[in-house]
Amino acid sequence: MFKVQGKTAFITGAASGIGLGIAKACAKHGMKVVVTDVRRKAVDEALVWFKDNGYEAYGIALDVTDREGYAAAADEAEKIFGGIHLLVNNAGVEAPMGKVWENSYNDFDFMVNVNIRGVLNGVKTILPRILAHGEGGQVVTTCSQSGMYVVPGAALYCMCKAGLIGLMETLQADLRGTNVGASAFCPGPIKGNLSETSREVRPAELTDAASAPAAPAAPPPPPPPAAGDDTRGNFTMPDFSSFILPAEAAGEYVVRGAERQDLYIFTHTDFKASMVEKGDAIVRAYPDQPLKAGFAQAFSFLTQNPVYPEVTTPVGGFE
Repeated sequence: MFKVQGKTAFITGAASGIGLGIAKACAKHGMKVVVTDVRRKAVDEALVWFKDNGYEAYGIALDVTDREGYAAAADEAEKIFGGIHLLVNNAGVEAPMGKVWENSYNDFDFMVNVNIRGVLNGVKTILPRILAHGEGGQVVTTCSQSGMYVVPGAALYCMCKAGLIGLMETLQADLRGTNVGASAFCPGPIKGNLSETSREVRPAELTDAASAPAAPAAPPPPPPPAAGDDTRGNFTMPDFSSFILPAEAAGEYVVRGAERQDLYIFTHTDFKASMVEKGDAIVRAYPDQPLKAGFAQAFSFLTQNPVYPEVTTPVGGFE
């Protein structure tokens, strides 16, 4: 277990949306919070809430793709609050939905630069500092339920988030024996502003007419009624808002998961059946053939990983 009270959180992409919700939750649980974001004005605006509520917070303008800038930000944070204990790799972007072969190379570079390289930069810069002070801590990366169970037409996004889940799983294994852990935060529908911020922060050199992110997509149309369905023409669009959690609730899940040092942090148990379906599909896909005697022992480094049996179930949720 890792107790967050009195510790320092360093959160990227924290000036709005899910990142700000995580920052607020950390503050409410007694953490000193370093709010970082590539948008300086948004950082300054976000800090008002912490000041008004008497919480310790400090803002830094940070482009997670800038390695020298990242190191300077870590130095600045440590100068203000001392050692960093919780790293939340939350900064992320999206590109236009559609078939991946129709995305531009600019889309590819924009997504990978922020969503993959930016997270690696955070791990490389901050994690050694957490290990060095010896006080324990956690690395949490905002992945997505879409990294676990993909969404058609979102290949770039799903690819990045699935890769981050693999990174956190491996990191958790590599950190065994220390008092630091790693978590893949895989939220379902959360109230945020990723589409807007992606348009705002996209560099001019990675923007072209075909790759400018479109406005947020409307909810998907309802399925056609089945033959003989007497409700034809009376379909009511679901109230999606009733299923979307506020960002502050997402933050509560992150704080609990960080304290428990959970490998996975989920927000919507409603996806559990989908994950069982995917797991069953993977198992079914293996050929029906005899097992090779001694294979599991010879390749135990590939067939056994203690981080999976160690996963436990948190009780209760947040709204």
